[in-house]
Amino acid sequence: QVQLVESGGGLVQAGGSLRLSCAASGRTFSSYAMGWFRQAPGKEREFVAAINRSGGMTYHGESVKGRFTISRDNAKNTVYLQMNSLKLEDTAIYYCAAGATVQAMVFSKYDYWGQGTQVTVSS
Repeated sequence: QVQLVESGGGLVQAGGSLRLSCAASGRTFSSYAMGWFRQAPGKEREFVAAINRSGGMTYHGESVKGRFTISRDNAKNTVYLQMNSLKLEDTAIYYCAAGATVQAMVFSKYDYWGQGTQVTVSS
């Protein structure tokens, strides 16, 4: 079992920045590709970003490319999502997830996920 706990969400004005963190415990963190997805009220789940086990390969969803950056620190069992130039449409609950491969993560094929952290962007 892997437990994932997100933090860092909050209220921010459009154009601002937030950094989300996801702390993992349980099985070996470095054995998993990690990612973030989000879900806004009344909307379908959306892929945000993914990173492979070593951190050398990343993918970002089209709607966040150039603004969000995923990274990981395996020594700290933590994955991050740096969010810059936030837009109103970024408002959602953001979930951290762990899966077998980064490719699977892009298609929301993951094995574990956290409880989520709310990100609200205001005008």
